Formats: sequence, structure tokens, C-alpha cells
Amino acid sequence: MKVLFIYTTQDAQSESKPLQRQEDIPFGISYISSYLKKNGHATDLLILTRSSNHAVINNAIERFVPQLICFTAVASEYAFVAGVAKYIKNAYPDIFLLIGGTHVTIYPEEALKDMKENYFDALCIGEGEIPTLELVRQLSEKKQPSHILNLWIKKDENIEKNPTRPFLEDLDSLPFPDREMWQRSVHFPDTNGHILLGRGCPYLCSYCCNHALRKASPGKYVRLRSPENIVKEIEDVVRRYPGTRSFHMEIETFGVSVPWALHLCSVLEACNKRMPKPLTFEVNFRIVPKVKEEELDTLFSAMARCNIRRINVGLESGSEKIRREILKREESNEDILRAVQSAKKHGLKVNFYVMIGIIGETFNDFQETISFCRLSQPDVVELQVFFPYPGCDLYSLAKEKGLIRSELDTEMERYKATLDLQGFSKKQIQRQSILFEYYVYRGRKPLYKVLLHVAARYFRTSYSLNKFYRKLTSIPLFYRWKEYLLKS
Repeated sequence: MKVLFIYTTQDAQSESKPLQRQEDIPFGISYISSYLKKNGHATDLLILTRSSNHAVINNAIERFVPQLICFTAVASEYAFVAGVAKYIKNAYPDIFLLIGGTHVTIYPEEALKDMKENYFDALCIGEGEIPTLELVRQLSEKKQPSHILNLWIKKDENIEKNPTRPFLEDLDSLPFPDREMWQRSVHFPDTNGHILLGRGCPYLCSYCCNHALRKASPGKYVRLRSPENIVKEIEDVVRRYPGTRSFHMEIETFGVSVPWALHLCSVLEACNKRMPKPLTFEVNFRIVPKVKEEELDTLFSAMARCNIRRINVGLESGSEKIRREILKREESNEDILRAVQSAKKHGLKVNFYVMIGIIGETFNDFQETISFCRLSQPDVVELQVFFPYPGCDLYSLAKEKGLIRSELDTEMERYKATLDLQGFSKKQIQRQSILFEYYVYRGRKPLYKVLLHVAARYFRTSYSLNKFYRKLTSIPLFYRWKEYLLKS
């Protein structure tokens, strides 16, 4: 059977090659595609941007002739995706339309309403590999799809809401994600690789979707791939794409299991010894309150030996009150500073993830974030504006406090100020988000590097400015220069 995946983005590098680099390839539909291919089905991909017209959709459908089209959507893409589905259902009524993804899983009410309006034929709640395969098999047999766990299926005027199956526990049983179908859409193919180490997070941060996703299905939510399986995929990627010399290893936190992390480090170290030129890696790292210094020292030492060069740390706010009371994070500034110093001692670069405009945040709280960043001096700070995603705890809190009075503007969300807070106005939030790197690094880094960060932030604050910025970064020399400066 032929299955077409449709992926959408407003942050496109260009119309013909929407993804900037290999690291931008999303895992969700990539795993589903490889799973379907392993079971004998054909798949194809269509990436749509805000500039795409109906002719692009028609050409893809008439060339490939799919019997099933699968959509995925985060909250900021959902309205656009729904509009595309409505057009396809009207123009090609015999094609079965399935939508899944994070937004549908944690906030199915919106997609359910559109399914009743005949935009979609089914919704996928939770992980999609097995339910999509079961749907394909039933459609191949000319059956009316029914009794497929994880799927809500439209049947005339009724909706069959099937329960969810347990989370897939053996991640090693999945084929490696389908990277091949994305290659024609990557603007700079010889860039960092991207590999998934596990699924799920043990923490319950209120701003994140994990606390909602873990409720989608029964069973074990936090699952890790075996280090041997991970390295096998790394070697496969390097063989297929020889330009890949670095990997972002995607996981909520590398320290979720220290014995597993140490084992992976030893396997990566052995892998690098087999490489003509050693690979480098970066990974997300959660600071755990009151972790013993010798444990950090052991882990960071192992990470340095296997060529993990950079860790990404979620500071989010330099205000302990905001982290503890709003974000549900218990680590202290002292815990974070000690970990940063230990990482740097072992030669690891440190990135901070920071948010601005968090519910309850005042201008003084934000000043604490600036002060802490200046004290700890991470190598890079990646700032995002807080956006309340439906289905997450902080969305409910924002509604409760009357901060959401109308439909949220999703254009360049995470870069544009969304909420008008008491003690921190929307206008202030936008201005401070643009100048943030200047406040943190003035006098600590060369001025031209700081101003490049400021300019990059400004260009991401609207769709039209970002489109111009992406055109600039389509020039290889400018892109390489920009990447070097922003990572230093």
C-alpha cells in the first residue's frame, strides 16, 4: 500500500528545501515510515510551507497516488494542517486521512471537532508505529477500519474511540528512522546528524508536554535504547552520509540512568576508535538536586573521553522561585553552577536553555536570570519566549489567571511575546528577548558576536523577517559563518 506523509513548517529554509540541516529531520513520522517499509509498504513525503499552494499538493498526490495520507502536528501547526486536510478531503474524498502527533495526543478535542466536520478519518493518540501498520493492513484488505488501539476512527456520524495500547518498551525492535525520504529537502546535507537515544522523561515540568504524554498510554513511559543499537545506527548514518562528523543525541536527559549513560560512553569511545576521524556529540543534561560531586565528575569524565563536546542544560529561569513554584523544578542555582563548573573542568561546553515571559515572572525575576547567566557564563544561551501549549499544565494555569482571552497567535511562537504579565508587559518581554545575549555577554565576548546573536533573535520575531533571514542563511558561506559564531 502507498502512504504519503505530510509535514508542515513555517520556519522553512526555502520552498524547495525547507529543512536547513540533517538535525532538523523529525523522528515521529521517520520511524513510522521505516516501520511501514519494513513491512512491505511504500511511503513518500511532502513538506509544505506557508508559501505552498494547492498545485504542490495535487502534484504530489497525483504522482504517488496514495491510499492513506498521514499528518502530524504540534499546536502551532495544527490550524494550517487542518486547512490542508480539508482541501484534500474535498478534492480527493477516497483517500483516508490520519492525523497524529503531540498536539493531537495531549489535546485531541480540537482534532475531534474537525474529524466530525469530515477533515480527518482518524486520530492517533500516542505512539503511531503499530496502529498505523494495523490501519494500512485493514485498508489494504478493503475493510472499514475498526478496533485499532490508539486510533479514534470516524464511522458515518459516530466516532469509535479505541483505548491506547501500552507504550512500546523494546525500542531496539524498531528499524532505524527513515532519513532517506528527507534528503531532497535538506538545504545543507553535510551537517550534524541526529539520533534518538530513548523516549519519555521521568520529570513532570509544568511547561513541558511530557507530564501529559505519559498519561496517553499505560506501561513504562521512560525507555532507553541499548548502547549497542545506538552505535549501530550511528555507524549506519556515517556510512550512508559520509559528511556527518557530529551528532546531536536526542534524549530528555542523558543522566536518566547513570549506569546506562556510562555504558553508552564506553561504547561510543570504542566506536570512535574504529573511525578514521573521531565523531563528536552533544546531548541534553538535567541537573539533579544535591547530586554528589564525585558522581558528576565520573560521568563528565566518561562523556569527555567519548567525545561528547557539549551539554544542553535547561536553566529556564535564574529565579529559584519561578523554577520551583511555577515550573516544578527543584534544582537550586548552586546545584546548576556546581554542575556547570564540573562540566567545564572536563572540557565540555555548556549551553543553557532559557525561557522568558513565564507565567508569574516579573521583570525582577528576569533580571535574576540575566545575573545567573552572567555568573555561570555558559558558552551559548538559547532563549525562547514562553508559549502556553494546550494540554500542558501551564496552559490551564494561564486560562485560570485570565491571561488567554482569545485564540493565541502561533506565528513564530517561542520567538514572539505571547502573554501580557503583571509586572512584565508583553512589550518588555519582546524587547528583553531580543537583547538578552547582549545583557549576558557584554564585556565577555567580542561585540560583533554578541550583536550577531541580537540580530538573529530580531529576525525570528515575525514570519516575514524570518523568511528574509532564511534567504540570507541559504548562502553557504554566510550559513557556515553564522553557525560558527552562534556556537562560540
